[in-house]
Amino acid sequence: MKPGIHPDYRPVLFHDVSADTYFLIGSTVQTDKTREYSDGATYPYVALDVSSASHPVYTGQQRQTKSEGRVAGFNKRFAGFPGGGK
Repeated sequence: MKPGIHPDYRPVLFHDVSADTYFLIGSTVQTDKTREYSDGATYPYVALDVSSASHPVYTGQQRQTKSEGRVAGFNKRFAGFPGGGK
């Protein structure tokens, strides 16, 4: 590997502000902010809007749609028609 061309890989503190959850993960992200973690050490800090702690796909709290699915709507609309020419 060539020296001096690779980004610095170090532990970085990510904060999901919507779930108020902290993650200490190795990363190469560049940031000027630092924050003290619960272990007493100071790490580079990045604030996130969404992470696995708050995203509906990972939390299982997906929004329910008001309308039924497209297939159910199709079947409901064409339920009275005879089969396709059988």
